[in-house]
Amino acid sequence: MVRKVFVIGSGTMGNGIAQVCAQAGISVVLCDLSADILSKAVKNIRWSVSKFVEKGTVSEPLDTVMGRIATSTTYEQVSEAELIIEAVYEKIEIKHAVLKAIDSKVNDQAILASNTSAIPISQVASGTSRAERFVGIHFFNPVPMMAAVEVIRGISTSNETFERAADFVRQIGKEPIMVQRDIAGFILNRINMLSNMEAMRLVEQGVATPADIDKGMRLAFGRKMGPLETSDMVGLDVQLMAYTNTYEEEKDPRFYPPSILRQKVLAGHLGRKTGKGWYEYNPDGSRK
Repeated sequence: MVRKVFVIGSGTMGNGIAQVCAQAGISVVLCDLSADILSKAVKNIRWSVSKFVEKGTVSEPLDTVMGRIATSTTYEQVSEAELIIEAVYEKIEIKHAVLKAIDSKVNDQAILASNTSAIPISQVASGTSRAERFVGIHFFNPVPMMAAVEVIRGISTSNETFERAADFVRQIGKEPIMVQRDIAGFILNRINMLSNMEAMRLVEQGVATPADIDKGMRLAFGRKMGPLETSDMVGLDVQLMAYTNTYEEEKDPRFYPPSILRQKVLAGHLGRKTGKGWYEYNPDGSRK
């Protein structure tokens, strides 16, 4: 059983991971560059947990859950954690910088994990001296709502690490999807990327509007959100980086990002966080 987790990166994925750990009774340290960034993350977590409490899906009081989450702008407490999850920006240089900074501080028995959505785990693990204890633990957005978590074996990941990571996923009430061989994009994103990019190309070609594509995907295939709504929530820049990473690794033209996605990112139309992506948004995040 994991008792303490150290999460590096308090963006959408990082604060979601911290939330599900705290809801499962695990102590969490959420780490980021500044107190302001962390304050916003904790505010978002508090709001999200409150909704679960209101619905009765979290039985503990809000303050009890939030009391399990501490914040830090340093790596001092990383040595106390049994599991360290890196959830920083999807760029290998940034991930390696983080891993090298904590490498000497990590407990010898701890597991190191990356939440990368597309970069091969073996490549990320090359930034640490403990590749046998390194594993991919890929959550899906929004983390509190999504039951599936990919557990990815890198080329050096030990069997013990692989199984312990799966046990952790079960401990927080999720279902592990075991990825036995390291490959860019893993399982679910490789499938999802292709459908998402086709949706973008259909918009680019004037075949349909984002609203009709998303409505069709919800009504015909039972998705809670359409691919372009999801794109705006995740961030178009994050998606472009993931698609680019997969293409660079595979050199498979199927994964080459559509022109419309690259153009939107260059224009700063990144989704909800900038107020414009495939849709336009009000300052409170609601759609216009």
